[in-house]
Amino acid sequence: MSHHRIVRVSELVKQQIGEVLQELNLTDCGFITVTSASIAPDLKDGRIYVSVIGNDEQKKRAISMLELRHGHIQHELAKRIVLKYTPRLKFLLDETEAHAQRIETLIATLNPPESND
Repeated sequence: MSHHRIVRVSELVKQQIGEVLQELNLTDCGFITVTSASIAPDLKDGRIYVSVIGNDEQKKRAISMLELRHGHIQHELAKRIVLKYTPRLKFLLDETEAHAQRIETLIATLNPPESND
């Protein structure tokens, strides 16, 4: 399958999973957003990266709930997207924002702002 098609399928899966997650009532899991999806060229596997706004406990609970409801989410995806195979989904926490903030904090401590005395 061409790279361009895989990118389009990944984007479509991302969009549809986002809609499915909105329909689920995951109240104690913080605010969950699908940040990206990476589907294998053979369409058999997919990694779904989610960002969770909340504390560490809510992040853990969110990933646990997504794994627990994996079958339902996968079933809903299969109903919404017609593909040769429905990818087997793996949910991963996207910590890009947290890493970026940590790097910014480290840089700020290395280069303190100059005072204008």
